[in-house]
Amino acid sequence: MNAEYPVRFSVEYPARPLNRLTSALRIFTAIPIVIVLGTIDGFGARYGASDARTVAAGGTGLLFLPPLLLILVRQRYPRWWFDWNLQLLRFSNRIGVYLALMDDRYPSTEDEQAVRLDFAYPDARELNRWLPLVKWLLAIPHYIVLFFLYVGALFAVIGAWFAILFSGRYPRAIFDYVEGVIRWHNRVVGYALILVTDQYPPFRLRP
Repeated sequence: MNAEYPVRFSVEYPARPLNRLTSALRIFTAIPIVIVLGTIDGFGARYGASDARTVAAGGTGLLFLPPLLLILVRQRYPRWWFDWNLQLLRFSNRIGVYLALMDDRYPSTEDEQAVRLDFAYPDARELNRWLPLVKWLLAIPHYIVLFFLYVGALFAVIGAWFAILFSGRYPRAIFDYVEGVIRWHNRVVGYALILVTDQYPPFRLRP
């Protein structure tokens, strides 16, 4: 139960003081890069992408139906589809982390910055070809738990916002909680949406 899950996520804790001005105006400073991410949604939809938007860590434009069909019919997962999903998730997570005030560096479209998200390229022949048809259903308990975790994360980020304005620091306990919620979310995305693992996500915030 304590083994590392195939979808790995972490955010480097900012030991330095965070920029109070950009943190105070984060909802406005993030608008340009959020628009960029939003344009990817329309592109991905033309190729069968799922509409998986979230507050903490986005999932717009992810390819869901094409991998599902190829795993089901031919037990293949094209590498470029995998790379698309991985890089898009990394990008959207950087934006989510920026919106959650966990990093004051503007989200890069290429560099990983403080955000680490990784999962191995799956051998589709080792994946259960029928499981992708029901993974979204099996993940329902996670959707329910995540709803409450998202609500908690929203209030946690608001609390962190005040802490940064007064002290320039992100409280470590709040940081760990928000990081854990995003980690949990990414595990569910990896399992139920982009189908890179058959291992059921654990019900935990920690790695």
